[in-house]
Amino acid sequence: MIKITEGKYFGEAVMLLVTLLWGATFVIVKESLHDVSSMLFIAIRFSIAAFLLIPILLKIKKKITRESLFAGLVIGVLLFAGFATQTVGLKFTTATKSGFLTGTAVVMVPLFQIIIEKRKPSVGSVIGVVIVFIGILMLSSGGNSIFSVFSELGGNFNLGDFLTLICALFFALYIIYVDYFTKKHDHWILILAQVYVTSLLAFLFAFSVSAADIEPIRLELSNYLLFGIFYTSVFATLITTVLQTKFQKLITPTKASIIFSFEPVFAAVFAFFLLNEKITNLGLIGAVLIFAGLIISEVLDNFLIRKNVI
Repeated sequence: MIKITEGKYFGEAVMLLVTLLWGATFVIVKESLHDVSSMLFIAIRFSIAAFLLIPILLKIKKKITRESLFAGLVIGVLLFAGFATQTVGLKFTTATKSGFLTGTAVVMVPLFQIIIEKRKPSVGSVIGVVIVFIGILMLSSGGNSIFSVFSELGGNFNLGDFLTLICALFFALYIIYVDYFTKKHDHWILILAQVYVTSLLAFLFAFSVSAADIEPIRLELSNYLLFGIFYTSVFATLITTVLQTKFQKLITPTKASIIFSFEPVFAAVFAFFLLNEKITNLGLIGAVLIFAGLIISEVLDNFLIRKNVI
């Protein structure tokens, strides 16, 4: 039996793997949504993940306490709320705005870390966040000038923009509370609760938005849709949720948010190879800055620790 040892950078490596698996979903989901409504797709992927977790549920059900169940419900609601507001927000705003506003979660996480966990982010993490944020701004530009982002953001602030900003807030809170609760409760209980809660709420939301004529229920089975459901339910939902919930606590929430900022970078790479979507020169610079932000935050913190500064 192979035993996985948790080395110095094990937490960072696992979160990077999680981000890589998430990054592939942009291409897969984009193609899958030709045959299914977006909220129904989310409901199906989480329901399959919930079904696959039934053996775990039967094994640990006696360990479930009121406190651990409540913790799982909290992060489950936050996870669903992030997905829902982002999905509906995309109906009313542009991809550029959505990418940038979702990326603002990297700035929110250090603030929530101070407020909720009463823990200040390290100097290296703060500097890394600033660099990553600039990188996200460039990657989201969609053009060859950074001012293209400001130009587009300077337009009318609409419902989609508001929902996407709220989405970033929910995802930032999700990162913080995963860190907070996994240090107090069994990670399997938290995994089960959030997957089941997201599945249930997604189905309710899918039918609600359909009734409100926002997005009608639509499902046309195709080979690509079946592949999309398989990948997102097993790899981008079940595996990523297990890995994040179990191992994110090995690093700080701010460091996790910096690593998660690689998601649009991976998405752009997959889109380039699978959909022939081009990456602008400014986008490439943004991707390099995101990578640099992670490296600088790690190197600077290690340097300051050796110098007994932090």
